[in-house]
Amino acid sequence: MFDYIKGIIAGKNNSSKGTYLTVETYGIGYLLEVTARDYSEIKTLNTECKIFTVLLHREDKMSLCGFLHREDRDIFNILTSVSGVGSKMALTLLDEFESSELIGFVIAGNYKELTRAKGVGPKLAQKIILELKDKLMNYQTNEPVNISDLNINKQDTQAIEDAQMVLTSLGYEKSEIKSAISKSASLLKENASAEDILKESLKILSL
Repeated sequence: MFDYIKGIIAGKNNSSKGTYLTVETYGIGYLLEVTARDYSEIKTLNTECKIFTVLLHREDKMSLCGFLHREDRDIFNILTSVSGVGSKMALTLLDEFESSELIGFVIAGNYKELTRAKGVGPKLAQKIILELKDKLMNYQTNEPVNISDLNINKQDTQAIEDAQMVLTSLGYEKSEIKSAISKSASLLKENASAEDILKESLKILSL
Protein backbone atom coordinates (compact mmCIF):
# COMPACT_ATOMS: atom_id res chain seq x y z
CA MET A 1 0.00 0.00 0.00
CA PHE A 2 2.82 2.42 0.94
CA ASP A 3 6.19 2.17 -0.81
CA TYR A 4 7.87 4.94 1.15
CA ILE A 5 7.12 8.05 3.19
CA LYS A 6 9.13 11.23 2.75
CA GLY A 7 8.85 13.84 5.46
CA ILE A 8 10.29 15.37 8.62
CA ILE A 9 11.40 13.36 11.65
CA ALA A 10 9.01 14.70 14.27
CA GLY A 11 9.71 12.25 17.09
CA LYS A 12 11.84 9.40 18.37
CA ASN A 13 10.83 6.83 20.98
CA ASN A 14 12.96 4.02 22.34
CA SER A 15 11.27 1.72 24.87
CA SER A 16 11.05 -1.92 25.90
CA LYS A 17 8.36 -2.34 23.24
CA GLY A 18 10.68 -1.27 20.42
CA THR A 19 12.24 1.68 18.62
CA TYR A 20 9.96 4.09 16.80
CA LEU A 21 10.17 7.16 14.61
CA THR A 22 7.36 9.60 13.87
CA VAL A 23 7.54 11.01 10.36
CA GLU A 24 5.35 14.00 9.58
CA THR A 25 4.24 14.73 6.05
CA TYR A 26 1.43 17.06 4.98
CA GLY A 27 0.27 17.45 8.58
CA ILE A 28 0.03 13.70 9.28
CA GLY A 29 2.41 11.97 11.68
CA TYR A 30 3.17 8.35 10.79
CA LEU A 31 4.45 6.14 13.61
CA LEU A 32 6.93 3.60 12.26
CA GLU A 33 8.72 0.81 14.10
CA VAL A 34 12.33 0.72 12.95
CA THR A 35 15.51 -1.21 13.65
CA ALA A 36 17.77 0.08 16.41
CA ARG A 37 20.41 0.63 13.73
CA ASP A 38 18.17 2.96 11.72
CA TYR A 39 17.00 4.64 14.91
CA SER A 40 20.60 5.45 15.82
CA GLU A 41 21.30 6.73 12.32
CA ILE A 42 18.73 9.50 12.80
CA LYS A 43 20.69 11.89 15.01
CA THR A 44 18.39 14.91 15.25
CA LEU A 45 14.73 15.79 14.93
CA ASN A 46 13.24 18.05 12.26
CA THR A 47 15.45 16.58 9.54
CA GLU A 48 14.02 15.37 6.25
CA CYS A 49 14.16 11.67 5.48
CA LYS A 50 12.79 9.03 3.12
CA ILE A 51 11.67 5.81 4.80
CA PHE A 52 10.66 2.65 2.95
CA THR A 53 7.63 1.09 4.59
CA VAL A 54 5.77 -2.14 5.23
CA LEU A 55 2.15 -2.09 6.34
CA LEU A 56 1.36 -4.88 8.83
CA HIS A 57 -2.30 -5.85 9.07
CA ARG A 58 -3.29 -8.10 11.94
CA GLU A 59 -6.72 -8.99 13.32
CA ASP A 60 -6.45 -6.56 16.22
CA LYS A 61 -4.37 -3.70 14.75
CA MET A 62 -2.51 -2.17 11.84
CA SER A 63 1.03 -0.85 12.10
CA LEU A 64 3.93 0.36 9.97
CA CYS A 65 7.55 -0.72 9.90
CA GLY A 66 10.09 1.63 8.34
CA PHE A 67 13.55 1.25 6.84
CA LEU A 68 16.09 3.83 5.75
CA HIS A 69 17.38 1.46 3.06
CA ARG A 70 15.24 -0.28 0.46
CA GLU A 71 17.20 -3.55 0.60
CA ASP A 72 16.46 -3.86 4.34
CA ARG A 73 12.74 -3.45 3.65
CA ASP A 74 12.86 -6.08 0.93
CA ILE A 75 14.78 -8.56 3.09
CA PHE A 76 12.30 -7.89 5.91
CA ASN A 77 9.44 -8.90 3.60
CA ILE A 78 11.17 -12.11 2.61
CA LEU A 79 12.08 -12.91 6.24
CA THR A 80 8.48 -12.51 7.42
CA SER A 81 7.33 -14.87 4.68
CA VAL A 82 9.13 -17.66 6.56
CA SER A 83 6.74 -19.47 8.89
CA GLY A 84 7.66 -18.77 12.50
CA VAL A 85 9.35 -15.44 11.73
CA GLY A 86 7.27 -12.43 12.73
CA SER A 87 8.02 -8.75 12.37
CA LYS A 88 9.88 -8.54 15.72
CA MET A 89 12.16 -11.45 14.81
CA ALA A 90 12.81 -10.00 11.35
CA LEU A 91 13.75 -6.64 12.89
CA THR A 92 16.04 -8.42 15.36
CA LEU A 93 17.83 -10.21 12.52
CA LEU A 94 18.25 -6.95 10.59
CA ASP A 95 19.65 -5.33 13.73
CA GLU A 96 22.20 -8.09 14.17
CA PHE A 97 23.25 -8.43 10.53
CA GLU A 98 23.45 -6.26 7.44
CA SER A 99 21.25 -7.38 4.55
CA SER A 100 24.25 -8.55 2.53
CA GLU A 101 25.44 -10.64 5.49
CA LEU A 102 22.06 -12.35 5.82
CA ILE A 103 22.00 -13.13 2.12
CA GLY A 104 25.55 -14.44 2.31
CA PHE A 105 24.66 -16.80 5.16
CA VAL A 106 21.67 -18.06 3.18
CA ILE A 107 23.70 -18.71 0.03
CA ALA A 108 26.40 -20.47 2.05
CA GLY A 109 23.88 -22.40 4.18
CA ASN A 110 25.59 -21.05 7.30
CA TYR A 111 22.77 -21.37 9.84
CA LYS A 112 25.12 -21.22 12.84
CA GLU A 113 25.83 -17.54 12.23
CA LEU A 114 22.11 -16.74 12.47
CA THR A 115 21.99 -18.10 16.02
CA ARG A 116 23.97 -15.02 17.10
CA ALA A 117 20.68 -13.09 16.87
CA LYS A 118 18.64 -12.98 20.06
CA GLY A 119 15.88 -15.60 20.11
CA VAL A 120 17.13 -17.55 17.08
CA GLY A 121 17.92 -21.15 17.98
CA PRO A 122 19.52 -23.77 15.70
CA LYS A 123 16.20 -25.21 14.50
CA LEU A 124 14.74 -21.83 13.55
CA ALA A 125 18.04 -20.79 11.96
CA GLN A 126 18.05 -23.91 9.77
CA LYS A 127 14.43 -23.31 8.82
CA ILE A 128 15.18 -19.71 7.85
CA ILE A 129 18.15 -20.82 5.72
CA LEU A 130 16.14 -23.55 4.01
CA GLU A 131 13.10 -21.41 3.17
CA LEU A 132 15.02 -18.26 2.27
CA LYS A 133 17.43 -20.09 0.01
CA ASP A 134 14.49 -21.53 -1.87
CA LYS A 135 12.89 -18.07 -2.22
CA LEU A 136 16.09 -16.23 -3.17
CA MET A 137 17.85 -18.78 -5.36
CA ASN A 138 14.92 -20.28 -7.25
CA TYR A 139 13.26 -17.06 -8.32
CA GLN A 140 12.23 -17.32 -11.96
CA THR A 141 12.35 -14.42 -14.39
CA ASN A 142 11.49 -14.30 -18.07
CA GLU A 143 14.13 -11.65 -18.73
CA PRO A 144 17.41 -12.63 -17.07
CA VAL A 145 20.43 -10.40 -17.45
CA ASN A 146 22.65 -11.76 -20.21
CA ILE A 147 26.06 -12.32 -18.63
CA SER A 148 27.81 -11.59 -21.94
CA ASP A 149 26.20 -8.13 -21.97
CA LEU A 150 28.02 -7.21 -18.77
CA ASN A 151 31.46 -7.29 -20.39
CA ILE A 152 32.99 -8.86 -17.27
CA ASN A 153 35.91 -11.23 -17.73
CA LYS A 154 37.43 -11.55 -14.29
CA GLN A 155 34.39 -12.74 -12.32
CA ASP A 156 32.95 -16.22 -11.86
CA THR A 157 29.84 -16.70 -13.99
CA GLN A 158 28.02 -18.68 -11.29
CA ALA A 159 28.63 -15.95 -8.70
CA ILE A 160 27.24 -13.36 -11.13
CA GLU A 161 24.17 -15.50 -11.82
CA ASP A 162 23.55 -16.08 -8.10
CA ALA A 163 23.84 -12.36 -7.39
CA GLN A 164 21.48 -11.56 -10.27
CA MET A 165 18.89 -14.07 -9.03
CA VAL A 166 18.88 -12.63 -5.52
CA LEU A 167 18.59 -9.04 -6.74
CA THR A 168 15.71 -10.08 -9.02
CA SER A 169 13.93 -11.74 -6.10
CA LEU A 170 14.31 -8.49 -4.14
CA GLY A 171 12.35 -6.66 -6.82
CA TYR A 172 15.05 -4.73 -8.67
CA GLU A 173 14.54 -4.04 -12.37
CA LYS A 174 16.67 -5.66 -15.07
CA SER A 175 18.34 -2.35 -15.96
CA GLU A 176 19.16 -1.66 -12.29
CA ILE A 177 20.65 -5.13 -11.84
CA LYS A 178 22.74 -4.92 -15.00
CA SER A 179 24.18 -1.54 -14.03
CA ALA A 180 24.86 -2.48 -10.38
CA ILE A 181 26.50 -5.82 -11.13
CA SER A 182 28.65 -4.32 -13.89
CA LYS A 183 29.90 -1.56 -11.58
CA SER A 184 30.39 -3.81 -8.56
CA ALA A 185 32.19 -6.58 -10.45
CA SER A 186 34.65 -4.09 -11.94
CA LEU A 187 35.50 -2.85 -8.44
CA LEU A 188 36.03 -6.25 -6.83
CA LYS A 189 38.94 -8.65 -6.88
CA GLU A 190 39.08 -11.44 -9.43
CA ASN A 191 36.55 -14.26 -8.94
CA ALA A 192 34.72 -12.49 -6.11
CA SER A 193 32.01 -14.48 -4.32
CA ALA A 194 28.31 -13.97 -4.91
CA GLU A 195 28.12 -12.45 -1.40
CA ASP A 196 30.78 -9.85 -2.24
CA ILE A 197 29.10 -8.98 -5.54
CA LEU A 198 25.75 -8.66 -3.77
CA LYS A 199 27.16 -6.50 -1.00
CA GLU A 200 28.73 -4.10 -3.47
CA SER A 201 25.65 -4.12 -5.74
CA LEU A 202 23.31 -3.33 -2.86
CA LYS A 203 25.57 -0.48 -1.83
CA ILE A 204 25.39 0.92 -5.37
CA LEU A 205 21.62 0.45 -5.58
CA SER A 206 21.08 2.27 -2.29
CA LEU A 207 22.66 5.49 -3.60
